[in-house]
Amino acid sequence: MANAERAQPILTARAAGLVGCAECGHVHQRGTATCSVCGSRLTSRDMSSVQRVWAWLFAGLVVYIPANVYPMLRTTTFGNTQESTIVGGVFDLIDHGSYGVALIVFVASVIIPVSKFIAIAYLALRVQRGKPGTSTHFHLYEFVEFIGRWSMIDVFVVAILSALVQLNFVASINPGIAAVSFALSVAFTMISANSFDPRLIWDAPEGKPV
Repeated sequence: MANAERAQPILTARAAGLVGCAECGHVHQRGTATCSVCGSRLTSRDMSSVQRVWAWLFAGLVVYIPANVYPMLRTTTFGNTQESTIVGGVFDLIDHGSYGVALIVFVASVIIPVSKFIAIAYLALRVQRGKPGTSTHFHLYEFVEFIGRWSMIDVFVVAILSALVQLNFVASINPGIAAVSFALSVAFTMISANSFDPRLIWDAPEGKPV
């Protein structure tokens, strides 16, 4: 449009000399040491958060490997024990015709965890390199935080089956060591995402990387 006015630059809180409390959200003048409402320490940016993100992400990746190598489930029927890994369990479900359940397990146990690893690493690398961030990157961060809890579906299924199917010699289901490793991997990646300071995403567009 010929008469359209040029969009005005956005005035951020940081550019206005303000800092918000990460605990209660109360806004103060920049330079204030502690929050007047909750007493928390005020910082414009938590630069140490990137190091914590990488540390927890690496820990989650380390325990995710045995989660896929070792058995997730041990099924005993009339004395015969069968062990199933995550991917092996998906193929077993497909063989039994449970395509929908197999898809849910595969997405929750493989697609979502791997996507979280990639997304968190991608955001952390952008912050470290000072590349411009957009609302898309912030929405990606929010999505990673939201989807984290759904990665526990496989662990919940194993826990429920282990509690319900305990018929001694006839049939029993017990969790394998991979269940613990997978639960730790999910927990570590959730801590990694929560350790990230999303305010760092907006530093590069302001031209003031900290």
